Amino acid sequence: MADRYLTVAGTGVHEIEIRRSRFLCALAPVTSEEAAREVIAARKKADPAARHHCHAFVLGTDGSRSGPRDPRRERVPRIERSSDDGEPSGTAGTPMLEVLRRRELTDTVAVVTRYFGGVLLGAGGLIRAYGQAVSEAVDVIGVREYRRLRLVEVVVDYDRAGRLENDIRSSPYLLHATRFEDVAHFDVGVAPDQGDAFHAWLADLTGGEALTAETGETWLPNP
Repeated sequence: MADRYLTVAGTGVHEIEIRRSRFLCALAPVTSEEAAREVIAARKKADPAARHHCHAFVLGTDGSRSGPRDPRRERVPRIERSSDDGEPSGTAGTPMLEVLRRRELTDTVAVVTRYFGGVLLGAGGLIRAYGQAVSEAVDVIGVREYRRLRLVEVVVDYDRAGRLENDIRSSPYLLHATRFEDVAHFDVGVAPDQGDAFHAWLADLTGGEALTAETGETWLPNP
């Protein structure tokens, strides 16, 4: 299974114009086919006068993985879907999907809404236009990397909590969550090959007084 994957950094719409036709590409991160189809339906509702609402989406990875929002979820296989939505076969959905593949994006849906400008683009022109719309939208909206990390719960007394939290935030390890009860709890994401270094670093910072326990794995975004 992969230990990293890329998805779009957020939801957004980017527009290009080619020979008077407008191509509005909406991108969104999604973690299920149902969520992807909800985005597609929303775009159709937002632009009901448009001639075409072509789409492509990719979910999962070449192996399989748990989702970033629910690490307990069953592993899901890779899913790829696309639609030309009335454009000539292979001129819209396929080039859109190819951009997502080439950018190594997953858990991503792209919807390109086209307003016809009166000039026929031909098959080649449509392929280039739909691919360009998605590619430029990815550039504008950006990409986020998620990594599979081990979660380590760190427990310290309150007198060490403030400094330790600051040290974790400035370290190569990822602070996932904090809880303050009778003592301070920090859930820290640690790469599989960083385990020994993390425990040595933590022992040095706290004089060996921090308690730790591994609590599983999750997907966390790179800061």
